[in-house]
Amino acid sequence: MSFYYQWKTFEEDDDRPEKPRSYGVTEMRGPQYTVLSQNMLQDIFESMGQFVDGLKFSGGSHSLMPKSFVKEVIDMAHQHDVYVSTGDWAEHLLRKGPSAFKEYVEECKSMGFDTIELNVASLGVPEETLLRYVRLIKSGGLKAKPQFASKFNKSDIPISGNRACGAYIPPAPRSSELIEDVDLLIRRAERCLEAGADTIMIDADGICKDAESLRTDIIAKVIGRLGLEKTMFEASNAKTLEWFIKRYGPKVNLFVDHSQVIGLECLRGRKLGKNNALFR
Repeated sequence: MSFYYQWKTFEEDDDRPEKPRSYGVTEMRGPQYTVLSQNMLQDIFESMGQFVDGLKFSGGSHSLMPKSFVKEVIDMAHQHDVYVSTGDWAEHLLRKGPSAFKEYVEECKSMGFDTIELNVASLGVPEETLLRYVRLIKSGGLKAKPQFASKFNKSDIPISGNRACGAYIPPAPRSSELIEDVDLLIRRAERCLEAGADTIMIDADGICKDAESLRTDIIAKVIGRLGLEKTMFEASNAKTLEWFIKRYGPKVNLFVDHSQVIGLECLRGRKLGKNNALFR
C-alpha cells in the first residue's frame, strides 16, 4: 500500500490505482480567478501530488503568461506525474485561418502540454470539423478532451424547500434560450470518442454547478451511455463533490478548484468521507 494512503481507509474494491489513473481522476484548476504562483503550485504538488492527476490552465490563462513561465509550470507538473491541459482556448484561434489550429497543436506539443480541450459550444463548428480537430490532436501526439454543456430552462428544475401541501407556486418564466437535446449531446460525444478522444468533459453550468439544482437525469444518462472512465464532471463546490462521490463512488472523474483537492480526497476515502462537516 502506498505511504500516502496510510491516513485513509478505502474499501479494497474501491481503492484506486497509482498514477497514471484511468478512473478516480482529480483534475485541478490552474490560475484563472486568482494568481496561482509557482511556489503555491510547488507546495500543492509536494504535499498532495499523489492525489492530483491533472492541471488545467482554465479560461485561456496561459495565453496571458510568458511562455517561459508556462513551460516551467508544465515541467514542474510533470516532475510530479501530473498531466497538463490547455483548457478551452482553441476556439479563439479559428479566426486566424484554417492552418491556425494545426499550428496550435504543434506549439502545445513543443511546450509540453499533454491534453488539448475543445469547448464544443464555443467552437461552433460542424460535427465533421470537430471530429477532424480531434484527429489532428491525436495525430499530433496529444490527448483530446472535448467539452460539452447542456442548456435547459430553469423552470424545468423542481422548486425545493418546505411549503404547504397544495400551495400555489407561480410557474417560473421560460427563457427563449435554445434547449440542447441531451441525446444529441451524447451522440456527438460518442462520435468524438470513436474519433479518438480520450475524455469527455461536462461543463458545470446548468448541469452540476449547484447541488440544489443538479440535473441528475442528465448526469445519469451521460454516465450510462459513455461510462465513468470516459467522462469528467466539473464540480464547483463541496456539496456537489459530496453528491458525486455518494452517488458514483470514488472512481468518478472530477475537475475541481485547487482549494478543493484535499477535501475531495477525504470524500473519496469512505471513512473520512462520512464525516464531512469539516470539509464543508
